[in-house]
Formats: sequence, structure tokens, C-alpha cells
Amino acid sequence: MEWTPDPRELADLELLLSGAFEPLTGFLGHDDLHTVHERGTLADGTPWPAPVTLHLDAAVEPGDEVTLLDPEGLPLAAMTVAAREPDGLTSGPLKALSTPEHGPFGRLRRTPAQVKEALGGRPALAVTMRGPLDDLSEILATAKELDGAILLLPLAYGEAGPAVVRAALRAKEQLPAGTLVVPVPLAPRDEPELDLELRELVATAYGATEHLAGPDPVHIPGPPHRRGLVVFFTGLSGSGKSTIARGLRDALLELGSRTVTYLDGDVVRHLLSKGLTFSKQDRDLNIRRIGFVAAEAARHGGLAVCAPIAPYAATREEVREMVESVGADFLLVHVATPLEECERRDRKGLYAKARAGLIPEFTGVSDPYEEPDDADLVIDTTHISIEAAVSRVLDTLKSGGWIR
Repeated sequence: MEWTPDPRELADLELLLSGAFEPLTGFLGHDDLHTVHERGTLADGTPWPAPVTLHLDAAVEPGDEVTLLDPEGLPLAAMTVAAREPDGLTSGPLKALSTPEHGPFGRLRRTPAQVKEALGGRPALAVTMRGPLDDLSEILATAKELDGAILLLPLAYGEAGPAVVRAALRAKEQLPAGTLVVPVPLAPRDEPELDLELRELVATAYGATEHLAGPDPVHIPGPPHRRGLVVFFTGLSGSGKSTIARGLRDALLELGSRTVTYLDGDVVRHLLSKGLTFSKQDRDLNIRRIGFVAAEAARHGGLAVCAPIAPYAATREEVREMVESVGADFLLVHVATPLEECERRDRKGLYAKARAGLIPEFTGVSDPYEEPDDADLVIDTTHISIEAAVSRVLDTLKSGGWIR
């Protein structure tokens, strides 16, 4: 079978294949993961600080081969499954199939073996970076004492990756000739201590004699009215979410202070998701497509309004992560009109058809709706007008500073 890992897993896969995660030769399984959490070692006692895992949402058995793809479908590696846990944790040896294709600054990428060859046996000071280096004096002094080369390793993961590489190239201009800049796609770990240990191990794999960790950047977000925003409505069919979303779109266009993208569930079904069924798999794919388009609009400071049913909590969380990963904000609005009221309205006759068995897997009747417990705003349209509901959303946007 084929599988596309998520961005963090893909970054770890590249480091596994290149040897930057030496001595690891594959993703961690249950036993290794347990000892990493408990003792900071692999199951055989080899020191290793942080989880490096792959979760596979598919039924595979030991001995099966899984081809791991990049987002564009390029086969990167073949994994022979050694074990898969109930939560999807999958481990097994990896075999490289091709070299990952890189975007900005791809020409600077090097494997640890290539960097060691370029160093030619010289001692090296490696500096791992997640942001600009404001003071180069410690780097210069340490390299002089070491009488070695300087190796700048910008940790180019995610949206901020190109900016970190640019910061490394600016620093190189003020450092001695022969300074190397090699981007490394190391995703940050949640615990600073573990992140630092992993940076040191990667630096050593690239030939470092000594390692300095550059300071973490201070992120000061812009004001809310300049940041991208996705207003994501969820609710049963007939709850009023599409009508409120259209009213919000119209009100925002009248204000004229934000660029607005409107993604209604039915409209998307006719265009972006034409041909998809109403199976759980296809409904999830439909929501992911809506989330992707909304995140792209928000990436550039736009405001996207989405109004699908989005019945599953895990898929809504995926959309939130998509949006927040591009530096935008996410506002979840649950239009919590009860099923009885939605069915009473039933303007399209959908509930009647679902009750008659003519529409399989219909949300609220033959398929579940998972009510969100993380909604930023909850609206029941049973006893309020659409105008009042739109006003409540607008008031939330104003109080949050997203519109002025």
C-alpha cells in the first residue's frame, strides 16, 4: 500500500534516510518509544532523547510493505512493517527509494556524509538555528579556540523555514570564509530540553566537534485585524449555519475592511469536491479540502468563512491545525440548533428521505454528529433571527480585534 505521512513525519523520515538521526534506522516502535519516554534511551540502552514516530491510519500486518510518499506522490521510502499498535503507531526498517525534492534553498541541502566530506576531517563548530543570530561573538571566539570550520544548520521546518535559512546566509556574510550553511528539516519538539538534546545529536551526525544552539526567536504576532482568520461554522443540516455564514460574508463585504473568501458546503460539493460520496472517508476529504483552501486564503491575511456540516471532531481539529500552522487564527462557531428543530424545518426534504432510508449515512439520523467541546461561539437559532445570529458573530470578531 501507499501512505503519505504528515509534515512532521516527513521531516523525520528525511533525517532517518540521510543518517542525521543516527543510530536510528526507522521509526520507533512500542518498546523503544516506552524507554525513550521513561529513561531517554532506546530499548537496547542506546541514548535517544525524543520520539520519532509514524502513525498509519490503515490496516497493515507485520511483513507488509508500505511505500511512503511525499505530498506530490513521489515515493521516498519503502517500509517493511514490523509492528502496528492499535493507535496506528507503525514501525519497521526503511529503504530509500528516492531523494526528497526540496523547495526554497534546496540547492543548499546536504546529507551528513556530504558535509563531513566537505569538512575534510577539520574540527567544526555547528550552530543550530531556529531564528536570527543577533550576536556572532561567541561563535567567532569558539571557532577560533577550536581552530575549526563553522557549520550553520538552519532548522528549516514549516512555514518559517525559508526565513531561518535567509538568516543563516546573512550571518555567513559576517563569518570567516569557508563557513557552510546546510538547511536541516528538524521539527521542533515540545519540551525545550529534549529539543536541545536532539539538536546536539543531529549536529554530531553532521560532523560537529562542538555545538552551539542559537537563541529561540521571539515571535510577536501582528494585530488581529492584520492576521489571517478562518471562521468555521459547524452544525446539522437545517441548523442555519449556511444562512448565518452568508449573512456574515455580506456584512464583512459591506464593511470592506477585510478580503473575504466564502466556502459553503453545498457550493464546494458542486465544484471542489465534485464526485465525492457521503461516506465518512469522502466527507472527511471534503472538509480537508475546504480547510486547505481556507488556510491558503488566511495565509496571506485573508478572512475565510466556511459552512460545512463537519460532523467529526478529529477532522475539525485537522482544519484548525492547518490554519494555525500558517500563522492564522481559527474561530469555531457551533450552530447548535437541536435535531428536532432542524428536522421540523427540513426545507430540502432531506430528513424525510433519510428516515425513509433513501439517504444512507445521513448526519443526525443514520450517522453521528460529534458536538464540538472546543467551540469559540455557540448559537442556537431556534428562538433568534438570522440577523441576531450574524450580529453575535460580528460582535465576537470585533471584540477579538479581527475587524474594526
